[in-house]
Amino acid sequence: MAKKVKDAIDKSAKRAKEATDKAAAATKKATDRAANAAKDATDKVAGSAKAAADRVEGARDNLKKSGEKLKASGEKIAKQGSAISMKMIEHAEENTHQAFAAMRAAASAKNPAEVAKIQGEYLKQQGARALAHAREIGELIMRFGRDAVGEAKK
Repeated sequence: MAKKVKDAIDKSAKRAKEATDKAAAATKKATDRAANAAKDATDKVAGSAKAAADRVEGARDNLKKSGEKLKASGEKIAKQGSAISMKMIEHAEENTHQAFAAMRAAASAKNPAEVAKIQGEYLKQQGARALAHAREIGELIMRFGRDAVGEAKK
């Protein structure tokens, strides 16, 4: 009788470990996707910043008489570029925090169905977060570009 109980406990523990491992793998995969998305977005921001900086540089060459205005413009653009970078870091930080929270929840799940529910909810929330983050970064980049073009026209 005790052997049957022990076997049942071992079998249950094995299932729980498999479910936790599966949840951890899914969470890692989602976190990796989020990190890759953040890297891609950062690369795009860097490309946009370089393009804007190139435009500003060209404007500076054409507007040597207004050096002080251009200097102020460059400082503003640098602040905006820094703001975009900080926002990207905040997003990566939030995504990582949420991934670990989901892993903790999955690790304390009572059964595989609960693990699946936690995974599904995490992925749904991650998708919504990724969309919101993309919109936010897109708006910052658009504002950055408008400001850069506006300053260059001055």
